[in-house]
Amino acid sequence: MPALTDCRVGRGPYWPPDRPALAGGPLASSRAFRLPERTSGLAGSVHLTVNSPITLRGAQRASNTSGDSELVAPNRRTSAIAFMFSGLTLANLVGTPAGTWLGQMVSWRATFMAITVIGVVAMLAVALLVPKGKPHPVPSLRRELSAFVNVHVLLAMGITVLGPAAFFTAITYISPMMTELTGYSNNGVTGILFLFGLGLFIGNLLGGKLADRALMPLLYATLAGQALVLFAFFFVVESRVASAICVLLMAGFGFASVAPIQRLVMDKARAAGAPNLAASVNIGLFNLGNAIGAWLGGWVIALGFGFAAPNWVGGILSTFALLLAIASGWLTVAHGVKRNAALPCAAN
Repeated sequence: MPALTDCRVGRGPYWPPDRPALAGGPLASSRAFRLPERTSGLAGSVHLTVNSPITLRGAQRASNTSGDSELVAPNRRTSAIAFMFSGLTLANLVGTPAGTWLGQMVSWRATFMAITVIGVVAMLAVALLVPKGKPHPVPSLRRELSAFVNVHVLLAMGITVLGPAAFFTAITYISPMMTELTGYSNNGVTGILFLFGLGLFIGNLLGGKLADRALMPLLYATLAGQALVLFAFFFVVESRVASAICVLLMAGFGFASVAPIQRLVMDKARAAGAPNLAASVNIGLFNLGNAIGAWLGGWVIALGFGFAAPNWVGGILSTFALLLAIASGWLTVAHGVKRNAALPCAAN
């Protein structure tokens, strides 16, 4: 299903032949994702509701990130990816509380039916507004798989796993951390989660803009900042003001690196001659990092280290992500120096 893995591979199965190929991926994934959400609204149980959309979400994000980056100039690609991810951050700020309110006031089915309506509007917007893109040849599967043995691509993918894993280690257990250690009430935790969503939104926008100017320095700064904030969070967790600041900064530094990491993987995979599959798989690696972070946080709590322990675990994960980023930058510079040194020899 090429339309679900990368919008440059081909047209979506429902895409009219007179429309641009570039929009095929986003439209096809948007239609495919709307189907399980329609079934969610009509489901007989909440268990079916929760499970039905999961399988297509990663494919949809992969299609959208690749498509967005193709619609803009190369020096604005990270900003375009960040702009796409801004929908996710706004969902945390607005969509989640709005959906919760609608579910409480009407029913849980009403929330999913509302999502379906929003999705249909988005699908129509893609069909009408996405401009034409350049046609691309169908990629070779063997060539695409070669990216997974390229050290530059693998280092970038490692950052994808460890970077998001760091702040999800802490934020997954933020509610018991804030109520048991910091002294916030349940209503206070709602405010903390709002700060987390605000940090995601601000960090995402700033990270995209700054990474277009200096990608690797931005990654170094955000991963180092995230590590320092998480380590500090462990020591100041009993302070309400300091904890609130740490949550805001943790989300800001954490999500400021998301779009740049996706851009880094896409660039490295493109340099390896296999830009499609690696970029799609990388979206799944973000989710893998989220799962690893949540599991590690629960593991150290279960071992008896306390509700604050996920913070120092997240700090360690972010430090390892920073080391991978430094290694990636060093290899890129070394490769460039070696290539430039070989040019005079080839000319002679």
